[in-house]
Amino acid sequence: MAAGASTRLGQPKQILAYQGKSLIRHITEAAINSQCRPVVVVLGAYVETIEPHLRNLDIHIVYNQKWSTGMASSIRCGLNAIEAIASEIEAIVLMLCDQPFVSSDLINQLVTRYQATNSMIVASEYAGILGVPTIFHKTLFSELALLQDDIGARKIIRQHYSNCSSIYFAEGVIDVDTLEDYEQLHKHHR
Repeated sequence: MAAGASTRLGQPKQILAYQGKSLIRHITEAAINSQCRPVVVVLGAYVETIEPHLRNLDIHIVYNQKWSTGMASSIRCGLNAIEAIASEIEAIVLMLCDQPFVSSDLINQLVTRYQATNSMIVASEYAGILGVPTIFHKTLFSELALLQDDIGARKIIRQHYSNCSSIYFAEGVIDVDTLEDYEQLHKHHR
């Protein structure tokens, strides 16, 4: 998901440069290079600025017209698109564009854990929390669709904790929400 306005940053975080690419292209390529299909990218704010960074990629771009109402509307928008594109899909991987250390290998580890367990959720574990990227089984799609405002998927993870598995992703704690976050990313990870 990449639909937010990046208000704390003051500019679209999706197009910030990281390792020679924009954050949105970096995370989208990680998804494309994983074993997951289809890849759906939800855009909202700054769509005219962000979309060119996704040119020539094998993805489905969806526009969330209600992006300003919060993350929940982007989750719904993405779910609706996936169900229309691939109605037989068993699970989704929910990711955000502001975690620069997400890789195709991490996504594939989530899938491997999902396939090896009977868990409805396989989350990334970092800083004592379970968060995204996360796999959600289709039985949870209706609950994800009921989320409201800026409530993210972590609420569903907490509600189904007993049926949740995880993989450790220490660098998952690093995300880019502010200019200071971005400066720290470049200072420590060149």
